[in-house]
Amino acid sequence: MEFIILFFKSILYFFCFYLLWFASGKIVTIVEKIAKKMGFSSFALSFFVLGILTSIPEFSVGVNSLIKKTPDIFVGNLIGASFYLFTLVIPLMAVFGGGVKMVHGLTYKDMIFAIIVVLSPIFLIADNVLTRTEGVFLILIYFILVYFIEKKRSLHFSLRDLATHRVINATQIIIEIFVFLGIIFVASNFIVNQTIEYGKILGVPLFVISVVILAFGTNLPEISLAVRSIFLGKKEVALGDYLGSAAANTLIFGVLTLLNGARINIENYSLRTLIINLFGLGVFYLFSQSKKEINKNEGKILLLIAFLFILVEVLFN
Repeated sequence: MEFIILFFKSILYFFCFYLLWFASGKIVTIVEKIAKKMGFSSFALSFFVLGILTSIPEFSVGVNSLIKKTPDIFVGNLIGASFYLFTLVIPLMAVFGGGVKMVHGLTYKDMIFAIIVVLSPIFLIADNVLTRTEGVFLILIYFILVYFIEKKRSLHFSLRDLATHRVINATQIIIEIFVFLGIIFVASNFIVNQTIEYGKILGVPLFVISVVILAFGTNLPEISLAVRSIFLGKKEVALGDYLGSAAANTLIFGVLTLLNGARINIENYSLRTLIINLFGLGVFYLFSQSKKEINKNEGKILLLIAFLFILVEVLFN
C-alpha cells in the first residue's frame, strides 16, 4: 500500500514540474507582450525581463524551502539550475540541432562580469556557510551588472516612461498573473515536501537531490525553449535569455538568504562542486567566444561535463 501511495506521489511530483513549466510560460508570454508595447530594448527584454521571469520556479521553490526550514533545497536547486543552463540546455540545442550560433549584445568585459555574477554564489559557499552579509553582496553585484550592461541601452528610458503607457485589460492581466503565480506556489510547495520525503526514504542529502533532480525540473521553461528551437530548426540562440536567467538566480540566492534570517550551513557542498562549475562555465565561455557558436561536438563535451557533475554529486555525497 505504501508503495502504491509513493508511486502516485511520484507521478504527481513530476506533474507539478509540468505545472511550473506551464504557469511560468504563461507569465512570460503575458509580460513579454506588455514589455514590447512599452518599448523595452530587445536585449533588456531578453536579459532582464525574461531572465527574471524564467527564474520564477526557482524563487517559488526557494520560498517554500524556507517555510519548511530546509535551505539546502534552494541552495542546491539554484546552483544546479545555473550550471545546467550552460552545460545541458544550450548543448542539447547544439547536439540535436546541428550546432547553434550565440547571439548577444555583450562586450567582452560585460560577458566576463556576467559569468562572475553567475559564479558568485558557489564561491561564497565554499566554506559551507552563507551569511546575510553575503546575501546582500549577491543582490548588489546583480544590480551592478544591471547598471553596467544597461547604461548604454534603453531600459532606463522604458522604466521612466512606464506611466505613459496604458495597458488594455490591465485588471484581467493582473488576475491572470496572480492565478499562474498561485499555481506555481502550490506546485512548488508539493515539490519541496516530496523532495524532503525522498531524501528521508533514500537516505540522500536534500542538497544532492536538489542539485541533481530539482534543478533539472525548475529549468523546464528554459528546456522547453530549447526543444522548440530544435523542432523549428532555429540555429541562433539569444544568449541573453539564458545568461539573464542564470544571473537572476544569483539575485534570488541573495534574496532568499536574507529572507532566511540566519546564516545557512550547507554540509554537503564541497570544493568538487566549485571546481566542476568553474570548469563547465569556463569551457562554455571558450566555445561560445571562439567562433560565436557551439557546434555539435562541443555540445557533446558540455553534456559530458553535466553528466560528470551529476555523477560526482551522487557518488561523493
